[in-house]
Amino acid sequence: MDGFSTRAIRAASRSPRVDQRPTSVPIYQAVTFSSETTDELADVTNRRLPGYSYSRIANPTAEALGSAIAELEGAEAGFAAASGMAAVHLALLALVRAGDRIVCTRAVYGTTRALLTGTLARLGVTTDFIDPTNLRAVEAALAGAPARVLYLETISNPTLVVADVAALAEIGHRHGAAVVVDNTFATPYLCRPLELGADLVVESATKYIAGHSDVLAGAVAGREAAIDAVREAQVQTGATIAPFSAFLVLRGIATLAVRMDRHSATAAALAAWLTTERGVARVLYPGLPSHPDHAVAARQLASGGGMLAVELSGGATAGRAFIDALRIPERTASLGSIHTIVVHPPSTTHRQLDPAQLLEAGIAPGLVRISVGLEDLEDLRSDFARGLAAARAAVGEDGPAPGGW
Repeated sequence: MDGFSTRAIRAASRSPRVDQRPTSVPIYQAVTFSSETTDELADVTNRRLPGYSYSRIANPTAEALGSAIAELEGAEAGFAAASGMAAVHLALLALVRAGDRIVCTRAVYGTTRALLTGTLARLGVTTDFIDPTNLRAVEAALAGAPARVLYLETISNPTLVVADVAALAEIGHRHGAAVVVDNTFATPYLCRPLELGADLVVESATKYIAGHSDVLAGAVAGREAAIDAVREAQVQTGATIAPFSAFLVLRGIATLAVRMDRHSATAAALAAWLTTERGVARVLYPGLPSHPDHAVAARQLASGGGMLAVELSGGATAGRAFIDALRIPERTASLGSIHTIVVHPPSTTHRQLDPAQLLEAGIAPGLVRISVGLEDLEDLRSDFARGLAAARAAVGEDGPAPGGW
């Protein structure tokens, strides 16, 4: 008989037989998977046979998430990664090499811009930034020199610019560029960029897709060949999603539509109300007729979404006072959560940008980005009224605000 330690290891590693299909995807919390023979292990590891050997290469729970994302996006294939930035990085690594050029929307997430101008620039990839709403400028940028990638955001972070994905994809393809779209603000419930002509779509599944601020995850979807290249980049760089993280995102997907309907309805009501309030210089929400890209949004999005931006007339001082006076939102980062989250982009999400770059991206000192959660509308409106009163008081626009401001 084998010794105790040998028997203990075998006993604790023996999977039970399950003949009934589970209604949730199991969490395959295993790094290694056993094959019957050495040849089978080699074939599985090198993807000559379907199966699993090592979770950095493939994991059943992670692959279930990738397949789910592909189905939602209308893609041939999907791949789950450790975070939204991992997804962005992998998508670009799969497409570019030293000497290549990227043309990117200038209204883009700050860390994405840092990746382009820092890490990828050091590897010999150049990036030019353009206004995606100026189709002639995009055409000129792509015609001026070869570009490997045209990179867009469906709804830009944080200025809520809505890119005309169909028109931009046509321009990009005409000039030989692969079109990559970050769809995080919209999610596949509101927009499916691949159906509009994009080649790859990336998502920070940390945000709306998971929806509860309790998991980091990202995803890339597109044609099978492109996703194979993404997968290979992940194997080499190790941006592996944990099985439990993949499970949590799959849990979130089940309620995505219900949550997005509530996010969007509340955001639309708040945006309309904010346009009437003193101290608000501008409200940016794709569902408002006053939004510069409203016509594109109405054609491309199922609704206005759960994100809005407010430019306060009192600048950064007003922005800080507004946020600090709020009772309901936590003072934290991120977006797309059940919780309402309010941030000051120049000092948080876009802290990597200097004043000139902030100005170029259209980010005013008093811009506040609001990710509308699932709280009751009247509670949020009352809380925002408190914040606006504090903002006005901070810059001397009226008397003391509630709460001692």
